[in-house]
Amino acid sequence: MQEDSGAVQDRRLELRADCERCFGLCCVALPFARSADFALDKDAGKPCPNLETDFRCGIHTQLRQKGFTGCTVYDCFGAGQKVSQVTFGGTDWRSGSRERAQRMFDVFPVVRQLHELLWYLDEALTLPAARPVHADVRRLLDETERLTRQTPEELGKLDVGAHRQDVNVLLLRTSELVRAGLGRGKKKDRRGADLMGARLKGTDLRGANLRGAYLIAADLTGADLRGADLIGADLRDTDLTDADLTGAFFLTQPQLNAARGSLGTRLPGSVTRPGHWAARH
Repeated sequence: MQEDSGAVQDRRLELRADCERCFGLCCVALPFARSADFALDKDAGKPCPNLETDFRCGIHTQLRQKGFTGCTVYDCFGAGQKVSQVTFGGTDWRSGSRERAQRMFDVFPVVRQLHELLWYLDEALTLPAARPVHADVRRLLDETERLTRQTPEELGKLDVGAHRQDVNVLLLRTSELVRAGLGRGKKKDRRGADLMGARLKGTDLRGANLRGAYLIAADLTGADLRGADLIGADLRDTDLTDADLTGAFFLTQPQLNAARGSLGTRLPGSVTRPGHWAARH
């Protein structure tokens, strides 16, 4: 049974960060350390000094220039507005007690993990080759959505790891079905491979399994990644200049934002070309 396109679109919108409806949770709840990604140290539960009183980022348009590249590659998959507006009913962390604020900070990473799973499950439903498992995908998608709407107390006790494992089994099957239909020949299995700094310029990786692969600073210039499974692949500083990622699946916007690319890089419709790529040729 084909899902209503309007319902699919509405779900996708809810899985995209809407900072207007969030109380800057990622700027408070999460810790970060001074590094190439962050200009300073910040403890969990402590507001970033760039967070303004209206929960906006004071340097949003200059994050990379100010040394906060890590912020530009983070995405809560809509968990921020879910926790802010649904779990805590629109009451921000500054308005209640310190204990209430801490509960909000504790719940946010849990819901963020669930929303990331929702993103993958939703994408699985768009892949025609995975139709044999679509009924199971819808079942787990509904269950995951139900979990995101639990009370703060219930979310605090949730075994996210166990639920993630259930989802992963289904996503693995989805990957097998999709990649099996991508022509003849044995598909390259690079799952979890250490490919940091690898010279893979022009490499044929069609239908490859790159789940969890470490591709940090790898040269994939002009590589053919059509139909590759990129779930969890580390693309920090990966050079995707003129690479073809058409039909690549389980690729998220944060992964792409962490990579380098060009106007010639071909992308799947589920992601958008990062703005900082425009200056590259």
